[in-house]
Amino acid sequence: MHRRIKGRLVIATHNSGKLAEMRELLAPHGIEAVSAGELGLDEPDEVGTTFVANARIKAVAAAKAAKLPAFADDSGLVVDALDGAPGIYSARWAGPNKDFNAAMARVERLLQERGATAPDKRAAHFVSALCVAWPDDHLEEVEARADGTLVWPPRGAAGFGYDPMFQPDGHARTFGEMTSIEKHGMPPLGLGLSHRARAFVKLAEICLDRR
Repeated sequence: MHRRIKGRLVIATHNSGKLAEMRELLAPHGIEAVSAGELGLDEPDEVGTTFVANARIKAVAAAKAAKLPAFADDSGLVVDALDGAPGIYSARWAGPNKDFNAAMARVERLLQERGATAPDKRAAHFVSALCVAWPDDHLEEVEARADGTLVWPPRGAAGFGYDPMFQPDGHARTFGEMTSIEKHGMPPLGLGLSHRARAFVKLAEICLDRR
């Protein structure tokens, strides 16, 4: 039996970019969202081997600590020519200083080393796993992806993470060149393109009421 989200919800992230996207996605549903960072909650060790497992770790830890339902995302970039890397280690490739320019340069260097210079050799996709955990251990989990091609040099300063080098299929601009509404806003205003938006649609169907 699915459970609906009501009232206050903890967003289990310390990432300002993810927090902004999640708050925008939750706003139409009348959910009061507070972040784990604002509550001073510690970040748990992400020791899972999948996106779903790591989302669950973060959501469960926040729900137990805050005694409120908690919403977590684990997402990353999966590059075909790099055998799925960076995958669940996408954020870690940016290092402790969250330097995604360096992380994107590392991806490009590895692609060049493997001779992946033509667009048909540079396929990639973003994955987003979402988990909502309640203090009584109830879980709701969904996962979605967005497919595209990696470009170089990166284009655009919008978004965060690897967005400036990811051009979604069927579009001429990268996520870094799109507004937040275009990237993850829901129709009719937005295109609902991002992996997180697509996962959120699945979650909303089972857990959220529209105002």
